Amino acid sequence: MRVLAYELRRLRGLRSTWLLLAAVLLGDAAVAAVLASHAPDGPLAAPAGARLLTAAVPLVPLPFAALGAGVLGALSYGHEVRHPGLPASQVSYPRRVRLLLAKLLVIGPVAALLALATLLLDTVAVHLALPDGVTVAAWADPAALSDRVSEALAGAGVAGLSDLPGVLAPLGLVAGHGMPAALLAFVLLTVVAGWTGVLTASLTRSAAAGVLLLCALPPLLESGAALLLRHTGRPWPARAAELLPFQSGIEWAYGWVYGGGAQEATAGGAALSDPALLAAVSAPAALLLLAALLVQARRRAL
Repeated sequence: MRVLAYELRRLRGLRSTWLLLAAVLLGDAAVAAVLASHAPDGPLAAPAGARLLTAAVPLVPLPFAALGAGVLGALSYGHEVRHPGLPASQVSYPRRVRLLLAKLLVIGPVAALLALATLLLDTVAVHLALPDGVTVAAWADPAALSDRVSEALAGAGVAGLSDLPGVLAPLGLVAGHGMPAALLAFVLLTVVAGWTGVLTASLTRSAAAGVLLLCALPPLLESGAALLLRHTGRPWPARAAELLPFQSGIEWAYGWVYGGGAQEATAGGAALSDPALLAAVSAPAALLLLAALLVQARRRAL
């Protein structure tokens, strides 16, 4: 508990923490508003709505919230390297491991809160910036609602979102089919990005190098997952293609290498729980943690 309190106090005491969080919140809302203002007229599809709410920009490896969480994790470890709390001679291997785990335990909830805060701000920004010609089906049509949202409204005696006060109209953006799962995946992605920032910085003992590795991992991992699924004969899950932030990896693995288009890659019906997909996504994170623990065993300082 003492090491957790130490890490939390250290993270709160850094000015860069608050500046980074403020920059992510404001920048994310601004990007979401700009993207929403250029949305084409007509119904807003669920994948397009998810990308608006998460401010996912093409050719950027991660959504801004996930990238900010990764930078925060890398900075927390980089600051520990530059300004160690204890002399190297007093930091034994068990203490270094406890400190590394404490950083992961602190960065995880902070990243989750950052993701939820950006979703809240982005929902309001997108609602205000959407052109008049864009319709949110979940607000007007109860059939477009997510099953769990429909059950919750039915339990409250409400037929649809349109029966609620107009001030709650932004809820239509997050209540459509597939949206709760997509936004939950975004929160989990942000947490994993924060942890990855800590681990990559611990391997390189540099915040800058850790951030560069963080940005390089998504296209490499998604390409590797696509190649593994292709090798095992499984199609790429359509839902995964909607949720993953960096589509170029899928297009590269299925389009350029195999001669097919990106639409062919995303047309598969495999589930998100496909063992090959889970192995391809989870193995790199486990390897990063194992590598960090092994590297710590060979060092005499954090």
